[in-house]
Amino acid sequence: MFELLGRLFGREGSKDVAKERLRLVLVHDRSQMSPQLLENLKNDLLRVIGEYMEIEPEGFLVDLQTNENQVALVANIPVRRMKRAFTK
Repeated sequence: MFELLGRLFGREGSKDVAKERLRLVLVHDRSQMSPQLLENLKNDLLRVIGEYMEIEPEGFLVDLQTNENQVALVANIPVRRMKRAFTK
């Protein structure tokens, strides 16, 4: 997790940043999910989870990770507090 944050905030050289971007492109290609579709999924998750919990949208991260032939959706969702009642 800290490794990803370090990459996002520029604590690595341009070679490492380019390598990470390439990795993300390959993950998206293997999963057949476009970056726009992943962004839409992230927005939908934020909206739905936000109905049950108060969350920190700034720390909300969604990514696809691959391991050989498997793809996993990985999300980091900072929760401020649980909502007492469901609101719609």
